[in-house]
Amino acid sequence: MPKFNANLTMLFNEVDFLDRFEEAAAAGFSGVEYLFPYDWSADELKEQLDKYNLVQVLHNLPAGDWAGGERGIACLPGREGEFQDGVGKAITYAKTLGCKQLNCLAGLTPVDQSLEAVEKTLTDNLAFAAAELAKEGITLLVEPLNNKDIAGFHLVGSNQTIELIDRVGHPNIMLQYDIYHMQRMEGELSNTIKNLLDRIGHMQLADNPGRHEPGTGEINYPNLFKFIDSIGYQGWIGCEYIPAGKTHEGLTWMQQS
Repeated sequence: MPKFNANLTMLFNEVDFLDRFEEAAAAGFSGVEYLFPYDWSADELKEQLDKYNLVQVLHNLPAGDWAGGERGIACLPGREGEFQDGVGKAITYAKTLGCKQLNCLAGLTPVDQSLEAVEKTLTDNLAFAAAELAKEGITLLVEPLNNKDIAGFHLVGSNQTIELIDRVGHPNIMLQYDIYHMQRMEGELSNTIKNLLDRIGHMQLADNPGRHEPGTGEINYPNLFKFIDSIGYQGWIGCEYIPAGKTHEGLTWMQQS
């Protein structure tokens, strides 16, 4: 069975964020992830990880004005200094939390810039981040999303992201493969995962439609989990879904996997 970790941004929303670590441990998770740690001190978060013997699997680089609709700044010309400062901040948190992977969200394609400028900015920013993270033994991940939920997002396909990673040309950068997003954009889940296995650093899941837990939609997760095991994937799979009801009641899928 794959290693599942809880996404605390999505799961256990019945309680305050710092109480979700306890809920995750009680539900049987040994690892956690979340979008952003920056509203809390690293020491506060580390205390929760240690108290409940949890691994910090992943968090994202700062992604700009999230509440204002930004979904990353890596592809935005003119924001390079902010991006670099964010890399430094993320590293500081990751070192305290023992987090070995950081994800970069590219952002929405700016309409007032040429595609050439956008691609150069993104490539240069990822090269900077990959090099800085490598100094600390932290892997940089890049994640394509779907443009149905997030209109205008710059990276929307696994092959597009692999081409970007190859263009960056740094060994310390891998693909974050979100099953939900890629089901919406391209399908072919099993073949794509198999073909890109050595390029995937982390996976995430949710069912489609609705972005709820496995078993609520069209994806045959029992078969997909068996397939992922059979090809030798050793990483974590983050449970980044919106519970259809109460989080604990919806976790029966994990016990059946």
